[in-house]
Amino acid sequence: MSYTLLSSPLQGFTDFVFRNAQQKFFGGIDTYYAPYIRFNRKMIIKGSYQRDLNPEVNTSLELIPQVMTADVEHFLFVIKYIQSLGYTELNWNLGCPYPMVTNSGMGSGLICNTEKIDHILDRAHSETDITISMKMRLGYENSNEILEAFPILEKYPLKNVAIHARLGKQLYKGGVDLEAFQKCVDVAKHTLYYNGDITSVAQFKTLRERFPSINHFMIGRGLIADPFLPSMIKADTTDYPVDRWDIFREFHDTIYTQYDAMLSGPTPIKMKMLGFWEFFSQSTHHPQKVYKAIKKAGNPVKYRQAVGEIIAAQKRTVSR
Repeated sequence: MSYTLLSSPLQGFTDFVFRNAQQKFFGGIDTYYAPYIRFNRKMIIKGSYQRDLNPEVNTSLELIPQVMTADVEHFLFVIKYIQSLGYTELNWNLGCPYPMVTNSGMGSGLICNTEKIDHILDRAHSETDITISMKMRLGYENSNEILEAFPILEKYPLKNVAIHARLGKQLYKGGVDLEAFQKCVDVAKHTLYYNGDITSVAQFKTLRERFPSINHFMIGRGLIADPFLPSMIKADTTDYPVDRWDIFREFHDTIYTQYDAMLSGPTPIKMKMLGFWEFFSQSTHHPQKVYKAIKKAGNPVKYRQAVGEIIAAQKRTVSR
């Protein structure tokens, strides 16, 4: 059975700069999901969302916008906006686990509110012709929540339901619950996508064997930690290219240059890249040492020097 690899959206990371660079230097992802659109009080699409969804910066990849809301008017507003840009599918985020979101009844905090889910899906399907897909967790408090939501979801022609196999209250702690995901597979009428802890080729193979009926797999944090992972999965290899760290350096310099141009001053770019290195360091031989070196780099010159030393050290380790 063939399979599809999708990039799970991570707010603050998987924007158009990262997506385009990941595709250019590594590849392997079939479809990317944009980080969610969210409103504060005013029904206005923020400039950062507009820049990210601009078709002119997403010409070489397949992109699906995402919304996170529990308000039907916001939902319909976003549909009209993305359709004006030429998009035909909207992904609804019922997966975000963070308390500031769930305490407002959004993200995974909305899964238990089947009445509101029903109302929003009913209006969206009766008033628009958008294709809707879902991104969910197993629930917020327990994994029965998603099972209780399935009968509502089955009323609508959803393209798919992507499930991160954790509870919202776990955040990203603890392991994925594969038994609970299997229960979803057993009863769901819609096409299910698997998401959660795909961080190696071996892990992917294990999941494919465990769930033979699933042929769509979303990679989130694992993609940022190791941008080579999707192409290695596709090639069925655990061997990196011989010029692995040269490729990574080119990728890094590309996103650094673009983010530096977008952000104002040394502090924002340092914080941006520090967030990335929290993931990047996981694919190095000494993650804590690498992350500490990046954290200590107090200005752009010292940062570039630290990156150069890290890359050189990784290349020396490989050549031994």
